[in-house]
Amino acid sequence: MLIKTLQVGMLETNCYIVTDEETRKCAIIDPGAESNTILDYIESNKLTPVAVLLTHGHFDHCMVLDTVLEATGAPAYINEKEVGLIGQKAMRQVRGNDKLTFYSEGDVIRVGNLELTVLETPGHSLGSVTLKCKDALFTGDTLFCGDCGRTDLAGGSREQILRSLRRLAELDGDFEVYPGHAESTTLDNERSFNGDMKIALGQRRDR
Repeated sequence: MLIKTLQVGMLETNCYIVTDEETRKCAIIDPGAESNTILDYIESNKLTPVAVLLTHGHFDHCMVLDTVLEATGAPAYINEKEVGLIGQKAMRQVRGNDKLTFYSEGDVIRVGNLELTVLETPGHSLGSVTLKCKDALFTGDTLFCGDCGRTDLAGGSREQILRSLRRLAELDGDFEVYPGHAESTTLDNERSFNGDMKIALGQRRDR
């Protein structure tokens, strides 16, 4: 599995290209901006996109969804609870091409020999998901390095995000964590040092 991180847009959203190196098939996670950057990487590496996966529907994670879908012909996947957050232009594009698929807890998206499993992790938004693939977690704006997503936007809930953080913390083993913004981390690191995750686990925040 090859993971390419592209920081795109004014909010420096992490768009991930996840590639099965054997088949050269790939998934695009959160095409937030700069479609040329995303498409140039795919073309220059001779990749075949087979899925565009959204961790949630905030604009900075799907602003160029329509352009990417038109260029690649790949289907888009999102939790149905997020539809109201996607821009109208993007919704017209995916609906018009019959390319929008709703995914939910436990669904598996196959990308060549890779399997990305959907974990529903609400709190930042009502339908936020984490995508698990081998030893990697693509957490969107649920879990960051040393932090978690804000909960004061529509559909946000502090109580829910703490439950989601607890769920991630209780996964078996360690994982590489690829968040929606800023640097990557590991789940073990967040279990040890992330104050919000400690609260979620019933521990006191470090002073």
